[in-house]
Amino acid sequence: MLEKARKEKILILAKTYPSPSAQYVETSCVAGISSDGEMRRLFPVPFRMIERGQQFSKWQWIEVRVEKANKDHRPESHRLYVDTISCGERIEPRNDWAARRAWLERVPTFTNFDDLDAWRSTTGRSLGLLKPSNVRLEIRPARSQAWSPEELTKLMRPDQGSLFDEAEARDQIKVLQKIPFDFYYVYTVRGKGGDVEYCHKIVDWEAGALYLNCRASHGPDWEQPFRARLESNLVDKDLMFLMGNQHRFQNQWLLISLIYPPKRSLTQTLQGSLF
Repeated sequence: MLEKARKEKILILAKTYPSPSAQYVETSCVAGISSDGEMRRLFPVPFRMIERGQQFSKWQWIEVRVEKANKDHRPESHRLYVDTISCGERIEPRNDWAARRAWLERVPTFTNFDDLDAWRSTTGRSLGLLKPSNVRLEIRPARSQAWSPEELTKLMRPDQGSLFDEAEARDQIKVLQKIPFDFYYVYTVRGKGGDVEYCHKIVDWEAGALYLNCRASHGPDWEQPFRARLESNLVDKDLMFLMGNQHRFQNQWLLISLIYPPKRSLTQTLQGSLF
């Protein structure tokens, strides 16, 4: 199968919270931008089960063999070969995010959600940045507070070819925790007839991990620090949403990554526009 594959260097911009998978126990959606400036959606990524030396973070370069997905016709969607992942340097946020901003400028960017979806409709593209305003967080109980029996069976199943038996496998990897809430950003974007309000679900791994951390440290009072981090603390940031659509329902979008560089001063913005 590697005859069709090619090696690419990809800067990771998104990792979604894992979900149960019939074939891979659990998987995450991973997205980034190649060194050639092309957006990439990578799967399958059973992230918690790959070797520690191959586990990567947002803003980290990886080198990996990929090939265009056969059943997913979105241009960005590629299959990766997990055992070929080689982790490289991580781009740090120093110098006012200068190195990170240089790559963000190469990502298709919109200030109007309707323009983003129209771009998808005409080009088939499915990953882009959206710049919202007047953002507020909504927290809703998840439809299911626990994994279903079918989902739990997937999560407890040893991976095919594993060297461990089922009991050992359970000890090797803790069962993925179910987040009992869904998180949404309600925001406004500029439309042709004025500001329009939208609501999109947050599936960024960071949000799920933040909930678990706040729950562990604050118990039933987890919501206050959670909101502080995702709502009030982002007011002073230049918040951007990396949006990705769904394979089966391509007019439905999810917020797959939160990107929040510091706001630039008017002087910095004007200087940047000169070059």
